[in-house]
Amino acid sequence: MTTRYALVGAGHRAQMYVDAIADDYRDRADLVAICEPNPTRAQFYVDRLVDHGLAAPSTWQPDQLEEMIRAERIERVIVTARDDLHAELIVRSMDAGADVVVEKPLTIDAASAAAIEAAAERTGRSVVLTFNYRYAPRNTALRQVIAEGRIGRVTSIDFSWMLDTQHGADYFRRWHREKEHSGGLLVHKSSHHFDLVNWWIGQRPRRVFASGALRFYGAENAAARGLGDRPDRGTHDGDRDPFELDLRGDERLRALYLDAEQHDGYVRDRDVFGPGITIEDNLALVVDYSEGATLSYSLNAHAPWEGYRVAINGTEGRAELEVVERGAVLVGDGLHPVVDPSAVQDAETSSLRPMGERLLVQRHWEEAVEVPIVSGESAHGGGDALLLADVFAGPVDDPLGRPADWTDGVRSIAVGIAGNRSLETGMPVQVADLGVAILRDPAAGHTS
Repeated sequence: MTTRYALVGAGHRAQMYVDAIADDYRDRADLVAICEPNPTRAQFYVDRLVDHGLAAPSTWQPDQLEEMIRAERIERVIVTARDDLHAELIVRSMDAGADVVVEKPLTIDAASAAAIEAAAERTGRSVVLTFNYRYAPRNTALRQVIAEGRIGRVTSIDFSWMLDTQHGADYFRRWHREKEHSGGLLVHKSSHHFDLVNWWIGQRPRRVFASGALRFYGAENAAARGLGDRPDRGTHDGDRDPFELDLRGDERLRALYLDAEQHDGYVRDRDVFGPGITIEDNLALVVDYSEGATLSYSLNAHAPWEGYRVAINGTEGRAELEVVERGAVLVGDGLHPVVDPSAVQDAETSSLRPMGERLLVQRHWEEAVEVPIVSGESAHGGGDALLLADVFAGPVDDPLGRPADWTDGVRSIAVGIAGNRSLETGMPVQVADLGVAILRDPAAGHTS
């Protein structure tokens, strides 16, 4: 018997789930309804399912969510809508009798996180968070090293994440550029990274101090560097620079966004140096954890290469993971069909900074050793395939605790929400003061 699914939100993030249902999990999952306000985007996925030989799902508007769940006997709702809409859609779905699968982040602020917490307790419905980074073999390998006690008790973490001028810039073209919709990069993007830390070390975030600002993108920074007049969007005829995204250059982006503008006016390719950006592009945090560890974290959204470096210090040694996802972004490369290089198997590379990954462990009084990382065939080093298996086939016993629920989602965004408050006040913020019960009670929920 197949599980009856509905998709809520039909942007680009929906494709991973639609394709999984249409291919590998068509004997377990049946996508019978799509809830999406833009008819062009809804039809894109209707056609995609039909092209795979499946029946066309019914289409619904967001104000019909409960009616859709009842009429189509929906058992699970997949939420891939805009971040600030997650909480309402999750709560309404649970109250209507459906379980939920949701893209990160869970939501963008403390009040809506508390609403999800209350709904989960009230309804007993499940909420699955799709933290695909947990499933990437390199991150799994680091978790294994720590779980085995090879570096002893964790004392501190140094974590630097570089988003390049292709991927990083993309957050400043679309709705993510407005903090009211995304929570800023500390919530939308960094929640991935904070979840990794929570999961790697098995500790809960306690206190957050943040510093950061918009220092590269935006109209004021452009003017200060003398960039001159710029077009409002990247889709236009004539000359262009590497920061402009022409939606006509990618069939999928054209179909989902350019052809859909007529219905809602949403512009996917806004100028990254235009006005109205309310998020930061340079961020640094110090986070204290429940068992005494301290995280030093930085995010740069305009780096010349993409990847991350993490070092975890323990009482018996140190583990170091370095990942290069794209070695360089060069003028003349044109539009990368997948802006995020971690989502493809063969991203661009360079001679001095080749794409790759390396995990080293060095115990006190010993030479460093390299830990093998065995990657799979799908996106994120095979991690996406493992995640989708857990979502659609059901999780198996996992000693590494990769499947995540709403409690993990709350703890991941707690760091970003507290960080945003710290940016506003200039003061450290206690996570327990955010107003979410599980953040006050150390015994509630889990971190595995």
